Amino acid sequence: MKKAFPPWIRWRAPDPEIFQTMENLLEDLNLHTICESARCPNIGFCFARSTATFLILGDVCTRRCRFCAVKKGVPLPVDKAEPASVAEAVRRLGLQYVVITSVTRDDLADGGASQFVKVIRCLRAQNKDVRVEVLIPDFSGDLGALNAVVEAGPQVINHNIETVSRLYPEVRPGAGYKRSMDLLSNVKQINPQAVTKSGLMLGLGERKSEVIQVMDDLRNISCDLLTIGQYLQPSPKHHPVVEFPPPEVFSEYEAMALERGFKGAASAPLVRSSFKADELYLKAKS
Repeated sequence: MKKAFPPWIRWRAPDPEIFQTMENLLEDLNLHTICESARCPNIGFCFARSTATFLILGDVCTRRCRFCAVKKGVPLPVDKAEPASVAEAVRRLGLQYVVITSVTRDDLADGGASQFVKVIRCLRAQNKDVRVEVLIPDFSGDLGALNAVVEAGPQVINHNIETVSRLYPEVRPGAGYKRSMDLLSNVKQINPQAVTKSGLMLGLGERKSEVIQVMDDLRNISCDLLTIGQYLQPSPKHHPVVEFPPPEVFSEYEAMALERGFKGAASAPLVRSSFKADELYLKAKS
């Protein structure tokens, strides 16, 4: 049985007029956002700020993670116009900080890394001062693909751990805890000055000691930024919510993260990896 939301899980519905304006822009440019595809509870807040996290490489994922609302199946071919379309959307919205993520594309030789590079280059060609954060998949452990993205020079390279090691086979089939940790570690080996970031969900059945272990593992590879939020079950077919930790638990984890040396941490029930990403980035650079 699906658990009822506790009183602290509340979010603002999108303003219909603002939502329609954003929808029109995205439709005009044939773009997707993770805000919509993942049913993010913060969509009203972010759209009201005229910002969004752009979802490239289509909106169909080749993996079947049990926590994620993004569509699964056989993706369409890569849209060659997509990098220019993202840059145009950023221009129209007047964004100075942009977050780019993607579905996982195991059907592509480089996992879609070259499309990330093209998007970054298009954004920089339009505005050399724009700050870019990428939230990347694991590229199946392909170091060459990762190297291409790192060398494109985004300000932040984010890869979400999502959950504790013990729950990976159940929650993230097709992914691997060590592979994800290795990716974040390799970013620093390629470019020690790169800002790395990761995110974790609570409520999937993890134990406190395991959450602390994830934080320690991330700090051992010099991860700079951490986000922690509440898992919300997208549908009855997805992994159930095991618990709703109260806000004070999230606050405790944020304090623990900062004590361990993360340059910035955001931990609250409705925090998501790209929520107020620009503010967290500034903490890493201060």
